[in-house]
Amino acid sequence: MSAYLALAVSVGVLAVLDTWLFFGPLSGGMVAGLVWVSFIAWGCHFHSGGDIKGFTTTVACMAWGAVVGMGSVLLANGPLAGLDTPVALAIAVGLGAAVICLSSKVPLLSTIPASVYGFAAIAGSMVLAEKTPQEAVLPTVAAIIIGAVFGFASEKLANVLTKKA
Repeated sequence: MSAYLALAVSVGVLAVLDTWLFFGPLSGGMVAGLVWVSFIAWGCHFHSGGDIKGFTTTVACMAWGAVVGMGSVLLANGPLAGLDTPVALAIAVGLGAAVICLSSKVPLLSTIPASVYGFAAIAGSMVLAEKTPQEAVLPTVAAIIIGAVFGFASEKLANVLTKKA
């Protein structure tokens, strides 16, 4: 089949499996409700070039972004807590964004958008699951890894399904 159709079939079939995992066997575990983080990481795999590089970039950068996001919330709730809440959050997010940009000097963390995805994902994980930053970071990183695995697997399956000329 064409590469276009093969990718559609691969992603469609594996999306069923990913969603089932999060709402079935994993629904009572630490990643409960985080299928959306998995899908962000899945897309990030392709955005980051696919193959091993896309997988590595996704896991490293998104996990780093989640850690920076955790630090930003801790900063807003700690040293900046005396400020008006919107001001404290804005400053903390600005500092976190700057850290992400500065850390892109490290080759493994050079894909800034991937780090931003992780930064945003932990915020959503905290709000939706009503978790502290420290409670949200490990489940967020676990969902990132699961999504990166699905990205890698869907790419490989699409390659197998593609008719070779």
